[in-house]
Amino acid sequence: MTRLLLILLMSVSAFLASVAKESKPFVVVIDAGHGGKDIGCKGKLTNEKTIVLDVAKRLGGKISKKYGDKVKVVYTRSTDKFVELADRAKIANDAHGNLFISIHVNSVDKKSRGRTTVKGASVYTCGLHKSDANLRVAMRENSVMELEKNSRSRYKDFDPNSSESYIIFELTQNAHLNQSLDFASRAQRNLVKKAGRADKDVRQAGFWVLWSVSMPSVLVELDFICNPTSEKFLHSAAGKEKCATALFEAFDDYYKDQKKTQGK
Repeated sequence: MTRLLLILLMSVSAFLASVAKESKPFVVVIDAGHGGKDIGCKGKLTNEKTIVLDVAKRLGGKISKKYGDKVKVVYTRSTDKFVELADRAKIANDAHGNLFISIHVNSVDKKSRGRTTVKGASVYTCGLHKSDANLRVAMRENSVMELEKNSRSRYKDFDPNSSESYIIFELTQNAHLNQSLDFASRAQRNLVKKAGRADKDVRQAGFWVLWSVSMPSVLVELDFICNPTSEKFLHSAAGKEKCATALFEAFDDYYKDQKKTQGK
């Protein structure tokens, strides 16, 4: 009788654990880059921090509207405030995120040829930068550290402006790389087909925040704000809506496939 009772209790515990696991929401962390004193890339009409916050909130709203309690949306910032890189990673990790989407806008140096004609979207995963262009983008995004107090000690002497610091991304392999590349491909495809952005490919580079989160993660560069035509698109409500819709549809497909894989 005691043995039978023990088996029954074990079965009930396993069932309850299974129910709890199934009822646990999928957590997507949406990171609007920059904010507050850090405006990011600047155009003639607007700036990066303003564009990406709008797109991030539109994306989160679309996910919540369709999935309700099944998907929990966590923002690293929902207002115009400065959030340090380490805190963005902490928010994501503390939320036990299943996917991290960092949204940004691209630009090139004022002295660069073709500054006003360069265009297109890119979606990055964390990895070894295979070109100088990828390294420059990572350096620019990582340089937000310089606006933080005690950045050298907090980031263990990581210097965003020194190529030598980036060896860390050569020595470590992101455990979630395949899933990150999966979502990145979907997002890139939709930004081209649905938002009409030129295709600048899925890429890899050493973004500190992507390396620091313990979940599949991507960094999206919507387009180049230094291109007047692209900036006009990103500044418009219609342009932001198209970008948000493209990312939402990428999430929608990715989420459904993840559930199929998990047998739910």
